[in-house]
Amino acid sequence: MAATAVLLPAAAAAAALLLLCLAGGSRATNVTYDHRALVIDGVRRVLVSGSIHYPRSTPDMWPGLIQKAKDGGLDVIETYVFWDIHEPVRGQYDFEGRKDLAAFVKAVADAGLYVHLRIGPYVCAEWNYGGFPLWLHFIPGIKFRTDNEPFKSEMQRFTTKVVDTMKGAGLYASQGGPIILSQIENEYGNIDSAYGAAGKAYMRWAAGMAVSLDTGVPWVMCQQTDAPDPLINTCNGFYCDQFTPNSAAKPKMWTENWSGWFLSFGGAVPYRPVEDLAFAVARFYQRGGTFQNYYMYHGGTNLDRSTGGPFIATSYDYDAPIDEYGLVRQPKWGHLRDVHKAIKLCEPALIATDPSYTSLGPNTEAAVYKSGSVCAAFLANIDGQTDKTVTFNGKMYKLPAWSVSILPDCKNVVLNTAQINSQATSSEMRYLEASAVALDGSFTTPELAVSGWSYAIEPVGITKDNALTKAGLMEQINTTADASDFLWYSTSITVQGDEPYLNGSQSNLLVNSLGHVLQVYINGKIAGSAQGSASSSLISWQKPITLVPGKNKIDLLSATVGLSNYGAFFDLVGAGITGPVKLSGPNGALDLSSAQWTYQTGLKGEDLHLYDPSEASPEWVSSNAYPINQPLIWYKTKFTAPAGDDPVAIDFTGMGKGEAWVNGQSIGRYWPTNLAPQSGCVNSCNYRGSYSSSKCLKKCGQPSQTLYHVPRSFLQPGSNDLVLFEQFGGDPSKISFVTRQTGSVCAQVSEAHPAQIDSWISSQQKMQRSGPALRLECPKEGQVISSIKFASFGTPSGTCGSYNHGECSSTQALSVVQEVTTNCSILISQYVNRFIWVADTGISVGLYRGEQLQCSSVVELLWRSMHRGHKKPCSRSCMFMICLINIVS
Repeated sequence: MAATAVLLPAAAAAAALLLLCLAGGSRATNVTYDHRALVIDGVRRVLVSGSIHYPRSTPDMWPGLIQKAKDGGLDVIETYVFWDIHEPVRGQYDFEGRKDLAAFVKAVADAGLYVHLRIGPYVCAEWNYGGFPLWLHFIPGIKFRTDNEPFKSEMQRFTTKVVDTMKGAGLYASQGGPIILSQIENEYGNIDSAYGAAGKAYMRWAAGMAVSLDTGVPWVMCQQTDAPDPLINTCNGFYCDQFTPNSAAKPKMWTENWSGWFLSFGGAVPYRPVEDLAFAVARFYQRGGTFQNYYMYHGGTNLDRSTGGPFIATSYDYDAPIDEYGLVRQPKWGHLRDVHKAIKLCEPALIATDPSYTSLGPNTEAAVYKSGSVCAAFLANIDGQTDKTVTFNGKMYKLPAWSVSILPDCKNVVLNTAQINSQATSSEMRYLEASAVALDGSFTTPELAVSGWSYAIEPVGITKDNALTKAGLMEQINTTADASDFLWYSTSITVQGDEPYLNGSQSNLLVNSLGHVLQVYINGKIAGSAQGSASSSLISWQKPITLVPGKNKIDLLSATVGLSNYGAFFDLVGAGITGPVKLSGPNGALDLSSAQWTYQTGLKGEDLHLYDPSEASPEWVSSNAYPINQPLIWYKTKFTAPAGDDPVAIDFTGMGKGEAWVNGQSIGRYWPTNLAPQSGCVNSCNYRGSYSSSKCLKKCGQPSQTLYHVPRSFLQPGSNDLVLFEQFGGDPSKISFVTRQTGSVCAQVSEAHPAQIDSWISSQQKMQRSGPALRLECPKEGQVISSIKFASFGTPSGTCGSYNHGECSSTQALSVVQEVTTNCSILISQYVNRFIWVADTGISVGLYRGEQLQCSSVVELLWRSMHRGHKKPCSRSCMFMICLINIVS
């Protein structure tokens, strides 16, 4: 600890003040800023932040998520505030359960971290209607996000409510709480030109209104180049190293570093290589930044009907360092933790001075922070293809393409962003399936029991007495106010003789819709369906239908899949059937667009609360032979929750599209039949070069999402209720319960790697280290190694789960590792000496060359074995050690 204090006096002092402040709950903290950084109690701080949205997880998950964030090297947790969930009805507030914002902020404080509270109250966030409540849309004369008095009045009222709630709980830093920053508006600069002068006036008003609330901490506006003083304008994007604040008096801050990308129904799964993400982070701090935030650090789940878009998927995993289920994603979490530690080693220099930049050659650059006795350097190779060797301060350094090396003492490389020392993990979903299905539809396993299914048929068309009838087609959102995904459009026609729109008994029916999903019923029977997509929600459905003499009923069911959440005037983007709706034949057409239509918001089953197991309903039918592959049907069963505490999900393979409830709580929309395009994915995504949301995709041609998270807090001991509403048709006997577990752990290292970041210490500003090491740890207490699947020393290749031996490979690597493995440790002390670190919960294989280039004993043993049977010796300059283990609880 003394050595750490010598290296990081400012950081250590600030950390001590934070813990004292948050633990005591009363000592005010002074938060200001200058041109370099946020200044907390007079000390500049280099801060690492991560977004965790409280309603996308559950209160019982919050402490674990926050602790994992802290263990990952974060100083700050960033969250939006979601207006729609807190004020679902104007003047009626809800801050309970997952909506308990104050409890979430207190949980962050309990962990000793700061909070950045992004009030908005427009948030985007791929959240339904951008976080605005739908009642806001119906206020007379209102225009969103512009110089409009009704909107400004409502925005100020809610913003004040949030600030007063936080003040009432003593949660601002000025009161001794953890909130050190607040944000007003959100990415308005991306679209403010569409609002003209009124938009600029609104932006200035929003800034002034925020400052007037007197929180005692700085306010920011992201993506707002003209944010007025004293607000700090900040950057959002995949890269922000080239961003410059709009004032020389403001620090360089990054509020959204996109750790991956969101998933849409009908899209492939996006991911972002950690080497590129680490490169972006290091480049930002290299180029003068002092605050960056991962969006997201934990994405979570879009429970209920909270998704925006439209067509945003229920999973909001975002390829974040902590996955949707709350498990760390390796090596992303571990490598970023190492990056954070390397940057913290540089903090004394980063806060002491401004950087100076020196070109080291084409596409290479050094940034040096030197003041007095402290010096830190970042060496960057921004070439997206070619590795470079550069000379800096008289020494040669190898820089892989698209990487940054971090030198906390301007001499020794403690980390290169392209070289991963962290272990990788392979998570798997373990299915709890029955070996056979009983005649009544029930099935059992040692861990799971599901009773037979009950069902309730959802009637086609209008069933409510209060249905609205009027001439013409009505836009859906203005009609439903988003009280339900569903709106019925119903009309009828009378066929008399040989109508001009008939061809025999058939007519061609055209239905045009703004989206998002359409089902067509003729005389109570399904005639077809259509859907839009994330790129275009528009639908044009055309198909021959059969009509009968006399009265014919046409029922059209329109469904939304989340409301628009981004863009200028996004609040005016419509949905539903706007026409034309037309019957046509060889001799003429009949336009039904202006006919009398009857409208019904929602389903009968929704009105009857069929999703709520506490409300009995005669609609339910219990039968051994329940209908399958039938549209518009409700299913219900009871099940016993999987044992243990591993995260739980339901695999909805076999179902069509719908919504699911566990014990009355919605786990979101499911849609496993919506497939990603066949093309666009890559087997291995090259991290080098600029990243975009379409660069790295997987699961092409497969369902966008089959697995749907069931938070453990939704489950109860003994019997649990599962209710499904199925819109398209499916077979509920095919669904499966699964638990998410880490099944394999992998790591690799070469002699070119820097040492493990934890091995770097400072003593009077002299960096000391051991050598590179391969280290494996079981991710969960109580787990043990069940097998060693792969071990190689030589020139192996591949990624976790698909490693291959190279041309040069030790024949003894696997046997050596097997011989020294017990429980969750690999004991290799009989082969090695001081170069090996061994702990009861970890594995570490040293690959360090000493002063005379002598390898440790285990490396010598393995290296010598590679030459047996080889016609030519293997080069010792490119040796890798790779190990893959399987683990069990």
